[in-house]
Amino acid sequence: MLGYYVYMLQCNDNSLYTGITTDVQRRLSEHNNSDKGAKYTKARRPVMLVYTQRCKDRSSASKRECEIKKLSRKEKLKLWMKNEI
Repeated sequence: MLGYYVYMLQCNDNSLYTGITTDVQRRLSEHNNSDKGAKYTKARRPVMLVYTQRCKDRSSASKRECEIKKLSRKEKLKLWMKNEI
């Protein structure tokens, strides 16, 4: 059984990107080094991992991703500071 993670990246332009994955390090590498990275992050490389949260399944990870995306930048930064990777 795969675990799912919600993650947040800080892009080179200081914007924040949120996504889900089963392998955080692989996904980070894809965002920084390959065509498999999101279109948004390709233009804003390099990106840095600033937040992760493990979820029980894909559905809960997607719901949490949606919640995070609705937060203000200030609230996202608070979340990041609490997580301190």
